[in-house]
Amino acid sequence: MSIFNKLGSFFAADGSGQDQVKTQTIDAEKLAAAALMVEVATQDGEFDDKERNVIESILTGKLKLSSEDAKELLHLAEDKQSQSIQILSFTKEIKNHFDDEGRAHIMEMLWGVVFADGEEDVYESNLMRRIAGLLYISDKQSGEIRKKVKQENNIL
Repeated sequence: MSIFNKLGSFFAADGSGQDQVKTQTIDAEKLAAAALMVEVATQDGEFDDKERNVIESILTGKLKLSSEDAKELLHLAEDKQSQSIQILSFTKEIKNHFDDEGRAHIMEMLWGVVFADGEEDVYESNLMRRIAGLLYISDKQSGEIRKKVKQENNIL
């Protein structure tokens, strides 16, 4: 199913007509994944162009979105992340739409965002542990995914 085929009511909570119109066609689970990526990227207090580019690259490469769709999804994710005070709604949406392999794939994308700037901040690590628990991914599996992503990005 294409990114512009569905949303449902998951992210239409703020009541502003403009936001509802924008998000009506975005897959809720893709928006949730992108919002978690933004949440991870902002944990160290900075959200720079390098991190934005990594997220866009993940969205186009791993979620198979066009560049234009990835930019729009990232913009919507930034809006949703800034409005949200907890990650529970994002992880719940992912948990409801992805199997074990899909959730592990999401964790891999999130670890990619953590290492976008070449280092892992303690706040990012803490958030990743919380997300893994909420997605029912064991510490061991999350650690294996983390190690894989570090190797792929040549981070020692």
